[in-house]
Amino acid sequence: MTHLYVKEYTRHLLGHPLAIACRESVLRDNLSVIANDLKFLGRQGISTTFFHNLPLRSSNQKLVDELERRLPETRFVRIASDVDFYEAVLNSDGVKFKLIFLERRPLLDQKGARINTLTTERYRSLPIEVNDVVQNVNFQGALSQICEKIESGACERIHIVSAGKTTLREELFSVEGAGTMIANNFTEVFRAVDGPVEVKIVERILGMYKRSGYLKPRAKGYVTANRDHFFVTVIDGIIVGCVEQRDIDMQTVELGALAISTRFRNQRIGVYTVGAFIAEMTTRGFTNFISLTRNPRLQDLLSKMGFTREESGRYAAREAISPGVPVYCKKN
Repeated sequence: MTHLYVKEYTRHLLGHPLAIACRESVLRDNLSVIANDLKFLGRQGISTTFFHNLPLRSSNQKLVDELERRLPETRFVRIASDVDFYEAVLNSDGVKFKLIFLERRPLLDQKGARINTLTTERYRSLPIEVNDVVQNVNFQGALSQICEKIESGACERIHIVSAGKTTLREELFSVEGAGTMIANNFTEVFRAVDGPVEVKIVERILGMYKRSGYLKPRAKGYVTANRDHFFVTVIDGIIVGCVEQRDIDMQTVELGALAISTRFRNQRIGVYTVGAFIAEMTTRGFTNFISLTRNPRLQDLLSKMGFTREESGRYAAREAISPGVPVYCKKN
């Protein structure tokens, strides 16, 4: 079950109008669950504008009247059914901060897995055809318009989310999200973990990696007991990665428990986290850095950042705790 951090994430949404857009067919098929999510946002005090293109018919007007009655906190905007829905929404007022398109499916990669996060540069360089990731033919042309909107600075974040039960709130209030977020201005902050809620988020991220088999299991409460040695990478107020400081000797420190939320993989967050950790530990007097891992992704990242595989047995005592796990070293 997806864990929602409503209180923590809400404070980054308050004061910023949230725009949500949904085509007629998707809206009709998911009316109740969409209304429930909008109601949920209203209860958090989040201002929402909802774009739709229901044709002007008496039956539709009754539907809109019912929505407006149930959702007095939401501003409804109808897009004429004879114009390009996506172009009209993208050029509307009130989409400066965050715009969410509710679709039948999120963007998918070549393996059929959801693309969690994209920059416009990465989208343009994807070695796949647009119709490989977008089932909705009408949406294919909108992706270029979305990139142009973001690159011009006219909108900070545009999301593509599969409409469904609680998917809208999962996209906004969970670590992993439920759709695809397209943005360029990710702002990273590296700092010590702060408070019990952040401890729980770190434990959740580590739990995801534990299931992959590449991270040594941590007992429940391990992060709490060792909180002073954990650091997090934060984007837009959301924790997306963590690393543990494990002192080996007076000059050497280990990058332990390095984990990045799957939502922000392939966005150089790992590079940022490792670099920021090294910079922080250097100010504390460490000159040697090691990491023990079987994870091929992490091994590749470490190699690119100047780490080399240690073969001398210099850290035999540490290796004995994790037998057979390769050791990577870097000296500043």
